[in-house]
Amino acid sequence: MPVSIPRSKIAIIGAGAVGSTYAFALSLRGLAREILIIDIDRKRAEGEAIDMSHGLPLLPPCDISASDRTDGVADADLIVIAAGVGQKIGETRLELVGRNLKVFQSIFNSMPALSPNTLILVVSNPVDVLTYASLKYSGLPPERVIGSGTSLDTHRFRNAIAEHFNLDSRNVHGYVVGEHGDSEVPLWSSVHIGSLPLQDFCHQFGGDFDKNTIFEQQVRQAAYRIIERKGWTNYGIAVALVSLTEAILRDQNTVLCVSSYLREYSGIHDVCLSVPCVVNRQGIRQWLKPPMYEQEYEAFAQSASIIGNTLDSLHLRK
Repeated sequence: MPVSIPRSKIAIIGAGAVGSTYAFALSLRGLAREILIIDIDRKRAEGEAIDMSHGLPLLPPCDISASDRTDGVADADLIVIAAGVGQKIGETRLELVGRNLKVFQSIFNSMPALSPNTLILVVSNPVDVLTYASLKYSGLPPERVIGSGTSLDTHRFRNAIAEHFNLDSRNVHGYVVGEHGDSEVPLWSSVHIGSLPLQDFCHQFGGDFDKNTIFEQQVRQAAYRIIERKGWTNYGIAVALVSLTEAILRDQNTVLCVSSYLREYSGIHDVCLSVPCVVNRQGIRQWLKPPMYEQEYEAFAQSASIIGNTLDSLHLRK
């Protein structure tokens, strides 16, 4: 039998490609009884809400509404922030930071006092910097402010390996850690296919491959390639967000690679980065520490340094 969930409210700030696709995917899965879409362009938000509501007779019950104000987030179980300026062709995620940080300051300045049970999920880029800013602006405990981080990169990573070996991607396990961006780090050391470490699988079944080329083309450059072709990304991240939302609302204790505040994590301190975490209704229940090759840890530390330097340049860290 499906696991029942209590009546839940999700407020989505930002009705662009990502926010609206996520809202639609939520309605299909029936994860929320109330979806509030908020955008500075009220007509856009209303249009999305009305359009989605027309499919409700065929879907689980849900109230879908729209607003251009954040008043309605006070009693939300989950606030998902997908607002901000999109990434342009050839632009890195970190180059977005100045513009989107101003957007986030405006959002949090307009918010009412939040329920202590509320969780915040940050999607906008650069997500690691904006997750840190959201933690600072909201005043919520670190475990209740989560960034989508490398959750999608991790799925891309697993899918790339599965495609190479012609396998069901659900049987591939591995993580991408660090920045959701150019300095992200694939943990080849922890990749398993079924119960076999990747090296053992290649030895038994053959088919070793150029790991760097596959990761660079199908994971690290994936967003750039999609943006070059259609101008934005939305479907993959929406599915990843729904999976994360389900882990939260269904209290699943699921291991997901998400961005959150790291305090004395293997020598990394006072940044938000992605590592595997146990996620449930309280947010981050536990931060896991997968084994890393020496070069993987060095790359992870370098990724942390890049984010830390960006935070310092924005005066977000004291």
